Amino acid sequence: QSYCHRLQHDMYFLTSTSRLNEQVVDKIVLQLNRVYPQILTNEEAEKFRNPKASLHTRLSDLLKHLQKKGDRHCQEFYRALQINAEQLFNDLPSRKILKTPDPTEIDTDKEQYMLNDRGPVFFLACFSVAAGLALFWYCCNSETQVIGRARRILGFSPIIIGRHVRNICILYLEDISRN
Repeated sequence: QSYCHRLQHDMYFLTSTSRLNEQVVDKIVLQLNRVYPQILTNEEAEKFRNPKASLHTRLSDLLKHLQKKGDRHCQEFYRALQINAEQLFNDLPSRKILKTPDPTEIDTDKEQYMLNDRGPVFFLACFSVAAGLALFWYCCNSETQVIGRARRILGFSPIIIGRHVRNICILYLEDISRN
């Protein structure tokens, strides 16, 4: 989409009340007057900065003038708008259309949310179960002699697992060591 078409699409949004204040419009006009190549001549800049005319009229005339001049002029207006009023630039209707995703694309932000919607408690619970199963499998393996070490680890873990569960695990380890 050309910048002239985008500017035509955004014209109502930009000229509506309290979107752009007089200071921002003056900064944009000055920037368009001073940028290389010069977009607005000195006479045109004075015309669009005239405090006797209403802000709405000046802004409407400026946008129509830029559309008549061509795509490069409209592009420089968008650049000036981005520099001087970035929040307004991001809220432009034409920017929202450009940001609309293709329905066939995968939205990675949404996909990340879908994968992580369970939260940290779910992760900790799964990790604890996996660590417990790994420890249990390691301790039950007859080739390893880690019963004493496992007892020490379980003895220091009343914070991680409950006292009753810890006692059951220690009793099980002692029973295995006797066999």
